[in-house]
Amino acid sequence: MVYVNVHPNESIDAALKRFNLKLQQSGVLRELKEHAHYEKPSEKRRRAKRRRVSRS
Repeated sequence: MVYVNVHPNESIDAALKRFNLKLQQSGVLRELKEHAHYEKPSEKRRRAKRRRVSRS
């Protein structure tokens, strides 16, 4: 769970920007997208292999 405390005299836009940054850093959105639909084990392996190849 991601929490952001809004400071006194802080605009909502600034707080929302900090919230989005924390959300991205925590990986919650990425995990949500991964679980949005069923993925076969062979597709998971293929995606993991592509990720390993692209990083090297």
